[in-house]
Amino acid sequence: MMLLHGTDALTAAAREGRAIPGFVAYNLETVQGIVAAAEAAGRPVLLQAGSSAFKHAGRAALMALALDAARRSDAALGVHLDHSRDLEEITACVEAGYTSVMVDGSHLPFAENVALTRKAVERAHAAGVWVEAELGALAGDEDVSTDARAAGGSMTDPEQAAEFVAATGVDALAVAVGNVHGFTAEPVRLDLDRLARIRAAVAVPLVLHGASGLPEEQLLGAVRRGVAKVNVNAELRRAYLEAVSSALPGALPGSDVVSTWAAGRDAVAATALRITQTLSPTASTTQPT
Repeated sequence: MMLLHGTDALTAAAREGRAIPGFVAYNLETVQGIVAAAEAAGRPVLLQAGSSAFKHAGRAALMALALDAARRSDAALGVHLDHSRDLEEITACVEAGYTSVMVDGSHLPFAENVALTRKAVERAHAAGVWVEAELGALAGDEDVSTDARAAGGSMTDPEQAAEFVAATGVDALAVAVGNVHGFTAEPVRLDLDRLARIRAAVAVPLVLHGASGLPEEQLLGAVRRGVAKVNVNAELRRAYLEAVSSALPGALPGSDVVSTWAAGRDAVAATALRITQTLSPTASTTQPT
């Protein structure tokens, strides 16, 4: 199947009351697990080989790995650059064949975020690649879960969101409505009323980062209010590490690294499938192999 280009899948998901998961990959096994889940679910999935993961695997290597796996699969897969603050990196991923990119100027003052996002949109749109941006700031770390609290970020203002989308031409908007990166010490409560006001103010699909560990009623409440893409990272990392830890005692006597890698991959696949089905209630229940 061809890679998932354009925003049609996002707008269709929003219209049908479901969301597309964006799963973060760091290495071969997490890529394989995400692809297996997409194939089993029979639903669109975004394989997010992003900026922070490049620090581990190397940009060229991880880009090639993700794109090759997605192109070889018969699932509806897009390959997405997550949380990039570097226009050169965005350009490199666009040129390599990524189907979408996220430019993250959420740490900048509003005018600078607009300027950075507009430049990213110009570069990506020239190649037919859609762009996600973020307005508002999420607490927590994208790669390490450290009991973040929503109070550590700043929430998205609906009126400012409308101004931002109009000024940048961005295709999807990641919002801060009480969500955080990583797991939290206390249950997260999303500001669903704020989310509804943002939805009413902007025409582009909305994105929810930091979905790991969210109570299902909160997650589905966000989807019902126009969130069409949901990012998941920490939940996959935890599943991977717990599976590897469980496999280690049996693997160590024979130095069986393959069994530990396989355990991690299969745990990622099972977790990603469960989340995909939660976001798409009519998805297939076929188990990944």
